[in-house]
Amino acid sequence: MSSNYTIAFAGMPALLDEQEHVMENFTFERYPDSFKRYCNKHKATLKAVEDGYLQVIDKEQFLTNMAEELANSAEKRIAEEEKKNAKEKLAANLNMCLVIYTLPAVLEMNKAPANLFSKKILEAWKAHFPKTNLKASTFKQINSGFKRKFCYITTAVCRTFGKPDDCYELNLFRNYRDHYLMEQENGEAIVYEYYDLAPTIVKHIDQRKDAKEIYRNIWDTYLSPCLGMIERGENEACKDLYISMVRDMQKKYFFEEQ
Repeated sequence: MSSNYTIAFAGMPALLDEQEHVMENFTFERYPDSFKRYCNKHKATLKAVEDGYLQVIDKEQFLTNMAEELANSAEKRIAEEEKKNAKEKLAANLNMCLVIYTLPAVLEMNKAPANLFSKKILEAWKAHFPKTNLKASTFKQINSGFKRKFCYITTAVCRTFGKPDDCYELNLFRNYRDHYLMEQENGEAIVYEYYDLAPTIVKHIDQRKDAKEIYRNIWDTYLSPCLGMIERGENEACKDLYISMVRDMQKKYFFEEQ
């Protein structure tokens, strides 16, 4: 067994260590520096993956083994937690760590191993955590998306109405998310869940012929009332309706056939 294989394999679990502070550093101001620190911290592991890929004969199996160890280490961590709430919080943190640190760092590698390794990671993660529906994004895509990407459903609705990305409604919802919802006791968990579900919900709605009608109904039923609640300072009521929206959209659109 080569030294690169040993170094890479041993370093897989540590790629998820940033989960403890993942959300506090996931802001427009902090994310670039925290991602840079992450890449520097795990430089030896990622370099071993890159070099090992070039050396081995069965390149796909090499990356499959690495991806499996990464996902397996995450599953073991969750299994070690005794309380259900602790398990759920850790699972959410690990998902976020994978999406905003590990996968973007992998995609910074040379193109050939980067693309295949990110694919293998997502396959292994899905096998260990079937309910997840994560996608790989580059650092550039994530960093440029702070003003729009993480309000998927609201952005999709406003887009249907021809509203710009910096419209009053979107800015108000973003401000509510960042300065109220994220500061609540269960706020991070709510945002984590939304991040996991919303992209698939929007994708399924966009594929339907009645997408505009659906988005209009979302606006009338959830977003417009939420907007009024925020304007009146009824933040807790807005949170409850927001959660109902995600739950209802999950039941109607998340599990549709692609």
